[in-house]
Amino acid sequence: MVAPLYTTASGLLFHAGKILVCTVGLPARGKTHISRALERYLRWTGVKTAVISLGDYRRKVLGGAQKLPPDYFTLGEKSPETIKLREKVLEGCEQTIWDFFNAGGQVVIYDANNGTRERRNAVAEKFDKAGIHVIMLESSCDNEEIILSNIRSVKISSPDNPVSTPDLPLRALALYRGWDPEKAVADYYNRIKDHEIHYEPVEETTWPFIRIINVGEKIMVNNIHGYLQSRVVFFLMNIHNRFRTIYFARSGQSLIEHSYKADSDLSPAGWEYAERLKEFVLERRAKSLAERGIDPKERRLVIWTSARRRSHHTAWPFLTHNANDPAPPAKVKVIERPQMSEINPGVWDGLTPDQVRKYYPDEWVRFVNDPYAYRAPRAESYHDLCVRLEPTLIELEREKEDLLIIGHASVIRCILAYLIGLPASEIPAIEVARGDLIEVVPTSYGVYSQAHHFWDGPGRSSGPPSHGKDEHNFYENYAEDTRGKRRPDSSVSGSPALSAA
Repeated sequence: MVAPLYTTASGLLFHAGKILVCTVGLPARGKTHISRALERYLRWTGVKTAVISLGDYRRKVLGGAQKLPPDYFTLGEKSPETIKLREKVLEGCEQTIWDFFNAGGQVVIYDANNGTRERRNAVAEKFDKAGIHVIMLESSCDNEEIILSNIRSVKISSPDNPVSTPDLPLRALALYRGWDPEKAVADYYNRIKDHEIHYEPVEETTWPFIRIINVGEKIMVNNIHGYLQSRVVFFLMNIHNRFRTIYFARSGQSLIEHSYKADSDLSPAGWEYAERLKEFVLERRAKSLAERGIDPKERRLVIWTSARRRSHHTAWPFLTHNANDPAPPAKVKVIERPQMSEINPGVWDGLTPDQVRKYYPDEWVRFVNDPYAYRAPRAESYHDLCVRLEPTLIELEREKEDLLIIGHASVIRCILAYLIGLPASEIPAIEVARGDLIEVVPTSYGVYSQAHHFWDGPGRSSGPPSHGKDEHNFYENYAEDTRGKRRPDSSVSGSPALSAA
């Protein structure tokens, strides 16, 4: 999406060639989290990217950990049966990588331990001979708090080891089902200790490498070249794996809804909506944090708005305290981000679909054929909007606190598509109704998203006409005029994670 709307003769972007990123690191070092985050960003830039996980492939072929021989995860001497199984998984996973490259893919992130020089070199030499650039991405960690957090929130609740936790649902029967959580953590620590005996950190300079320490605390690079590889490093410098929830809500109804140029203030119903939004967000967030044993009064809520009045003023109630609020009040910080202004409709500002068809018939046909890339006269396309939002996405990755984005439908669509991994072509058709709070929780094994309905008053842009749908603002609200709407209902997925409504 950040990429220009063209490709090179090879079909690859930035003249960067094909790249294989091999993750390296001990268990519970954040490799999967880093891999999924990097995949999400590269797809956003338009690069055809896939995470191919050795663990996921092994589970697909052989089943969960409880179905494997006892020595499958231990290092050192192994039985002939285990050696045969491991070779089968390794060969099959590598073939999956080849299949993706042969189908036109540009970047593969190979999510595996690759903990010995011998193993890393064996993989790298195979792909290097085929002209594929190989980068080692090592995640090391000496912070016991981060390791313990990774074990609790990822490993013990991964597809192999699903002990029930608030952030991820159970996916399969597995090794630690029914275990006491503390005993499960202790057992997994023992598995890590076994790997530490044989682990060899990336010290060789045979291949370009990126070393991340404590999931973003420090980063080291070696022999990185070209624009795309540099963008990878830039992105990895801005990530973390701290748990946080991201909320999305549309701004309240304004006095002049259909005019982009007017920048009008909230209507009386808009102020009422803002008050209800505050109550619902604080109530929902307190419940969610309480389930994790976190005191919401000790954790700050950051709110992003655009510089438009209806967006920024919708956040004002969060900065005031009344009798219905919990005491002491929640810690709140509001930040204006001018890049988050809604899409500019150009000469279509204030027109209905019927009026556009009448006055701009040729442009209307082009718009309907490609609503993501087409730019109306003196307007922005959704592609232009995505390019404008890239700095905001980097700040989104950096933010460690719970975040509420009070914005415009077009902006929320683009950011949701980034987080959840939807293709660009589907962005204009994502339904974002005023009166719904969208809750997104990024996790290492996917993204959890859910929509909570809290408002049916004037200005709601979805549902029966009595809800006040504004036909004059169709360019901003294009999803309300398309078939096959997509809506962020409760779901969990790697990408995408929006379920069709």
